[in-house]
Amino acid sequence: MIGKVSLVNRLALLFAACTAAVSLGAGLLFNHASEQHFIELDQQLLESRLSLLRAQLAGVTRAEDLRARLPALRAELGHQADLGLRITASDGTRWFESRNGLPALPVPGGLATLHAQGTDYRSLAQPLLPGAPQSPQVALYLDITHHQHFLQGMQRLIWLTVGLSALATALLGAWAARSSLRPLRQMGQVAASVGARSLTTRLPVAQMPDELAELATAMNAMLQRLDDAFQRLSAFSADIAHELRTPLSNMLTHTQVTLTRPRSLEEYHEALHGNLEALQGMAQMINDMLFLAKADHGLLVPGQTPLALHDEADALLEFYAPLAEDNNVTLHREGQATLSGDRPMLRRALSNLLDNALRFTPNGGQVQVTLQPGPVICVANTGAAISPAALPRLFDRFYRVDPARHEGSREHAGLGLAITRSIVQAHGGDITVACANGWTRFVITFSEAH
Repeated sequence: MIGKVSLVNRLALLFAACTAAVSLGAGLLFNHASEQHFIELDQQLLESRLSLLRAQLAGVTRAEDLRARLPALRAELGHQADLGLRITASDGTRWFESRNGLPALPVPGGLATLHAQGTDYRSLAQPLLPGAPQSPQVALYLDITHHQHFLQGMQRLIWLTVGLSALATALLGAWAARSSLRPLRQMGQVAASVGARSLTTRLPVAQMPDELAELATAMNAMLQRLDDAFQRLSAFSADIAHELRTPLSNMLTHTQVTLTRPRSLEEYHEALHGNLEALQGMAQMINDMLFLAKADHGLLVPGQTPLALHDEADALLEFYAPLAEDNNVTLHREGQATLSGDRPMLRRALSNLLDNALRFTPNGGQVQVTLQPGPVICVANTGAAISPAALPRLFDRFYRVDPARHEGSREHAGLGLAITRSIVQAHGGDITVACANGWTRFVITFSEAH
């Protein structure tokens, strides 16, 4: 049952319990102090009356001596209605008692609180003649009923105060807790309202208390990440549907045309070969997208093989040499560098950059690979500069700078640079692009810690 109590009610009960405990403690302490104060006053009064009696009854050792002084004693006691007196011999024989119903004395020699016939007494018993072996005993009784009534009323007031203060604190605590937890309820409402169409909702951090501002900031950051991820996913779905639509439409049209009439075996073979090329392009695009999806979820775990980057670059330049010769493009490599990484992944990244450079290098241009310790890899090519507006989008999926490259191109789907960036980031590096002085440079920088 405790686990089902709301946080507001828990705080209210806690406030009420604390207030009740403090009020009860303070009340009991005040009650004890008041009682001790009355005891001290009663003791002083009884001791002063005892001193007067000793002076008035000086020399009384026998009952006959007391009889002679009884009139004066009765007259003195008549002026003190709340005071009772009992005088007994040393053997316990009762000589005098000012009123009926006085309670029996406890052990003589001290202050005691007694009760008899509905009346409370404070009593003091002492020898009449201090130091005398056979001295009569004097017992004084002070009626303290009004003291007790006062203390009982105080105790009732204490319990009433404890109850009312606990109730008031519980109500005020519930109100304060509910008001203080309003930002949490607001967070809950925002979280409940978040959906695919409302990821732009944000919590007002400036209106949050300091204790919840950090949580609200973290929640806003989470919503921003969800919004970014959803936007990327939506863009990815739209892009891949856009890219696959044209080859699928071409395959359907080609197949339907082929089936409109009987054809020769060679014509069927040519049609199937055309469809095979389209399917291979689509399969490559899907594989590339799966690779990027793994990169987005941090599932790319590159190997840590020591690599001589200049040897890897030379191997790729040798591979692209025939294509460069056909386009009259000069390939060149400078510098040396080493890196611990995944050879197939790094070759793929560098191959994408070289392929991109060769496609955009005009006839008679140059492609240069520069390696520096760090390591730093720079792939540069001559040619027309890329517009500043296009530079930030070069690494986006399916983005193409050349408007002549129509949608659905089987050779270049606009994923090469996106894959290259994912590979570089998986190796703890960063890639940038810049155009200046007739050169376009892609610079990869790896951290030394990696």
